[in-house]
Amino acid sequence: MTVHQLNELLLICSLVLLIAVAAVRISSRSGLPSLLLYLGIGVAIGQDGIGNVAFDNAELTQVIGYAALVVILAEGGLGTKWKEIKPALPAAVVLSTVGVAVSVGVTAAAAHYLVGLDWRQALIIGAVVSSTDAAAVFSVLRKVPLPSRVTGVLEAESGFNDAPVVILVVAFSAVGPVDDWYVLVGKIALELAIGASIGLAVGFLGAFGLRHVALPASGLYPIAVMAIAVVAYAAGAMAHGSGFLAVYLASMVLGNAKLPHAPANRGFAEGLGWIAQIGMFVLLGLLVTPTKLVDDFWPAVIIGLVLTMVARPLEVFVSLLPFRIPWQEQALMSWAGLRGAVPIILATIPMVSGIQGSERIFNIVFVLVVVYTLVQGPTLPWLAKALELGDSSEAADLGVESAPLERLRGHLLSVAIPEGSRMHGVEVAELRLPAGAAVTLVVRDDKSFVPGPTTVLRRGDELLVVATDPVRDAAERRLRAVGQGGKLAGWLGAGGSTAVSGHRGSIPRLSGHRDPKGKRASG
Repeated sequence: MTVHQLNELLLICSLVLLIAVAAVRISSRSGLPSLLLYLGIGVAIGQDGIGNVAFDNAELTQVIGYAALVVILAEGGLGTKWKEIKPALPAAVVLSTVGVAVSVGVTAAAAHYLVGLDWRQALIIGAVVSSTDAAAVFSVLRKVPLPSRVTGVLEAESGFNDAPVVILVVAFSAVGPVDDWYVLVGKIALELAIGASIGLAVGFLGAFGLRHVALPASGLYPIAVMAIAVVAYAAGAMAHGSGFLAVYLASMVLGNAKLPHAPANRGFAEGLGWIAQIGMFVLLGLLVTPTKLVDDFWPAVIIGLVLTMVARPLEVFVSLLPFRIPWQEQALMSWAGLRGAVPIILATIPMVSGIQGSERIFNIVFVLVVVYTLVQGPTLPWLAKALELGDSSEAADLGVESAPLERLRGHLLSVAIPEGSRMHGVEVAELRLPAGAAVTLVVRDDKSFVPGPTTVLRRGDELLVVATDPVRDAAERRLRAVGQGGKLAGWLGAGGSTAVSGHRGSIPRLSGHRDPKGKRASG
């Protein structure tokens, strides 16, 4: 490649990225999942489009799609709150295993008897579309105020069910006869166990290292977090386990480990996730030939109708039967089983394996994903409102960023008070922080000032809290408790520590501590 060709490639990539970023604004206003717009960009510049770019490399698409999925799962894991997902974990695990089996069976039967596909092709389609897409679920659900149990189950399911589905698709796409069902179940259980073990181990070891090693620059922490997540995937895959489950669990451990610069870590991962989504969707749009989709439109609609109206509700009902979840929540979970780029990526596996009819499988999956995402995504907030499942009254959690002061044996906590936080209206003295922690600065309306004991905190304020090493965790717990429960948190069971003995409304002083002013927060 010459320098001139490289410049042209960089220009094209930059223009596509700018267009895709602008599409985010359109999708946020219209309520459409952004994947449709990115796919549209790929189709527009691909074959039969205005760009007429010929691209048919399914193997390259699969490799890039896997890499993008690793980043998306890492971003989703970092943003998953353990306190929300913990009570939903058993239901999500059953939904990701037993539920997948139910969905594959029902959808494959429909593809065979209603559309006329042979059993291998039908099983491949049933497995491919049984995976809910992490990117679609994360992007849509986090805009809809739902009960924490619902979001916890759906987010955990989207992070977990990729692993068994990938194993099934690979097994059904292998050359030769398909393994017996009990062999497939054993393989799935073994690979999930290996992936989970490696993911948790890498996550805890990575979190321990980042909490006890002060890096020379704050910008290195997000890079280190993403590197640890990728290591989890690679280690899980090389050990013949589920790399996708490993990266999701490792990222979830890191996201809940109170690492230094946690909001910056999540922001960096979110940016990489957007780039991964954009690149993946555009590439998938390039791979498809629009003129070949016409013949497979109605078969895709029929299979998708059975999947959405029969297979998914039955999957949810059977899986959640032991958990006694109300029918309203089950109905919403049935409709919120969003498909996205993951099924389309998985549809490239039979193409790479050379399975007969693989191109038709890809076209059916592509049309199914586009049509039903167009229907389900925008209507999800309406359905949640109709079922009276909105949860907008829940107090917003604080954004707390921690920067270690290694030489001073302390921490700087940057606290952002969001809309909906019950810290609004609380006086500084009423925070009742433990001895060794104090609010040293408040930023309000782009102006900073040193607060007094009676300074009233407001929504949108940013606080700078200095805490010594021994009380750093207690100070953060107390701040989060006040953010959720107000000034009486602890006394009324809102969580967090209660007033420390000897504190009666006064701000703790940092006596005996060297002034950290002017020191670098990164240590």
